[in-house]
Amino acid sequence: MIKVVSTLNLGREEWLQYRKQGIGGSDAGAICGLNPYRTAIQVYQDKVSDVCEDIDNEAMRQGREFEDYVARRFMEATGKKVRRANAMFRSKDHPFMLADVDRMIVGENAGLECKTASPYMAEKWKDGKVPLSYQIQCHHYMAVCGADAWYIAVLIYGREFKYYRVERDEELIADLIRVEQDFWENNVQKRIMPAPDGSKVADSVIAEYYKDSVAESIRLTGFDEKLRRRQELVEVIGRMETEKNQIEQEVKMYMGTAEVAENEQYRVSWKSVSSTRIDEKRLKAELPQVYEQYKRMSSSRRFSIKAA
Repeated sequence: MIKVVSTLNLGREEWLQYRKQGIGGSDAGAICGLNPYRTAIQVYQDKVSDVCEDIDNEAMRQGREFEDYVARRFMEATGKKVRRANAMFRSKDHPFMLADVDRMIVGENAGLECKTASPYMAEKWKDGKVPLSYQIQCHHYMAVCGADAWYIAVLIYGREFKYYRVERDEELIADLIRVEQDFWENNVQKRIMPAPDGSKVADSVIAEYYKDSVAESIRLTGFDEKLRRRQELVEVIGRMETEKNQIEQEVKMYMGTAEVAENEQYRVSWKSVSSTRIDEKRLKAELPQVYEQYKRMSSSRRFSIKAA
C-alpha cells in the first residue's frame, strides 16, 4: 500500500477532496448494492461533482465520538493493542482503491473497524453475523493494506459490545476489485451514471443531474417490454393498495373511537392529531403583497407515461 496523505492535521474539506480520488471502504458496499443507506449512483455523483458531499447527522457524529471508546473496549476484551494509522492509503496494484482505516492491530497484519449501532439494529449483529456492507468494507481494507484479516467491533447503544474477526477471502476480494474497477473506469472516469436501482436516492440524484428539460422530442427505443411490465406492476400495486386500505378500514371500524387496540402480536394506534397550515388561497386574496414577498417558487420535471 502507498500512503496518500497524513490525516493527522488534515481539515475535513481537504479530506473530502482526497476521497474523490478513488473508492473508499465506505463506498464499497454501496457500489456492490449492499448498503441500505447509500447507492452506487450517490457514490458516482460524489466522485464526479465539484462539490464535496459532506453527509452528516447525529448518528454519524456519535459514531465518530464513540470511536475511541469502541477501540478501548476492543483492547480490553481481546488484550490486543491498536494504533491509529493517521493516514489515507492507496492500493499499489489498484490505485483507484483508497483506505482511511480506524485502527491497525499492533503485532498483526490486520486492522480494526469501529462501529456503533442503534438497539433497533441489534438483530443484524445477532449470532455472529456482520452486516454484508461492513463485511465488504473490511475486505476492501484488506485488499488495499494487504492484510490477512480485519476486526470489526460494534457498540450497540445501551445493550452490548461485540467484536468479530473477518478472515481474508481471496475470491471475494478478487470479485470486489473487479466490481470497483468497472465502476471507476466505466462510470466515474467516463462520466457515465451507473444503472438505477429503484431507490428514492436514485430518484433524487437523477432529478438533480437532469434538472432542466429542453424543447426536444426523441424517439423511444428499447423500452417497450419494460414499459409493458411497468403497466402490469401499476395494476398489481393498485390492487394491493386497495386490499391494504380495505384491511385498515376494517380495523378502524372495529376500533371506533378507541385510540389503541393491541394483543400479543400487534399494537394499532389511531390517534387524533392537529396540524397547522397556511391558507394560501385566502392569504393571496387578502394580503397579496405579503403572499408575493414570501412565496417560494420551485421547479421539477413531471414524468408521465401514456400508451399510444
